Amino acid sequence: MTSPPPLRWGLIGAARIAASALIPAFRSTGSPIVALGCSDPVRGAAFAAKHEIPHVSGYAGLLARDDIDAVYIALPNHAHLPLTLAALAAGKHVLCEKPLALSADEARQMKAAASTAKRTVMEAFMHRFHPQLARAQALVHGEAWGPLKWMRSHFTYTLHDPADVRWSRRMGGGALYDLGCYPLSVMRWLAGVEPVVTGVAAGLTPPDAEGGRVDHAAHAMLRFDTVHGDVTGHFDCAFSLPPHAQFEALLRDGILRLETPFGWKDVEAVLRIGDHVERFAPCDPYALMVRHFETAAQGHEALRITLDDSIAQAVAMDALLAGAHGAANV
Repeated sequence: MTSPPPLRWGLIGAARIAASALIPAFRSTGSPIVALGCSDPVRGAAFAAKHEIPHVSGYAGLLARDDIDAVYIALPNHAHLPLTLAALAAGKHVLCEKPLALSADEARQMKAAASTAKRTVMEAFMHRFHPQLARAQALVHGEAWGPLKWMRSHFTYTLHDPADVRWSRRMGGGALYDLGCYPLSVMRWLAGVEPVVTGVAAGLTPPDAEGGRVDHAAHAMLRFDTVHGDVTGHFDCAFSLPPHAQFEALLRDGILRLETPFGWKDVEAVLRIGDHVERFAPCDPYALMVRHFETAAQGHEALRITLDDSIAQAVAMDALLAGAHGAANV
């Protein structure tokens, strides 16, 4: 079957993730970036010139263009809902940075708007497109190693810049939104059912100038009621620890370990289970994600991360955040 043509893209936001991951992904798939939308004209012009994007404007100007089929939203979390709704109203498909929404209610609003507009919206969880994770899912659901028993994960780094938006409650900051969403997503995918949040311990920042506090660290405890019995999941995430990412799953006959578990680009990924080791050549999961989205948006493939999936992710995040802000101990 002939592959559908690339979509014509508008990039909303001049974020680091756009420069380091999305622009290279679009270029590798042959998908033209028609225009950049940026709230700061000076910064936008400099970013567009550096990355050879031919047009730059504000958000409304970008969405008004008739030579753009889809947009990538690379803005702080609090801007995802209004820009997604605006893009859908303008007839654009939307690929949006994670977390797609700051609540399940926001995600439901996006689903309703996407249905009305007859356009595709997808949360940009690039790790779902890495071959390592597909192999892990096959092992977990296969018979050779037995059913899943428990999962645990760690995802940490040190966030030094006090002005970073991830320290702002109003803008949707916090370690759970930025880091915890990854192990939660993987656990949900591997378990195949939605979790019950059984406990959260969190550390919160002092109130900022607006009175908001964010979780700088969190430990989450989950239960997944699977057909094989209860599966427990534990994960830690933090802005205040050295960089570390790990994922383990205990099966009946072995422990599955994922090195570089969350889909880093251009890095060899290693999967271990028992004495068995599998290595995955460096790849670009962002490019794989973009190509899938383009194919699905044009009706040639079922969307892998549906809005129902993102709503379920947001329901779990709502419960985690309620626990974090109600049971902070630091």
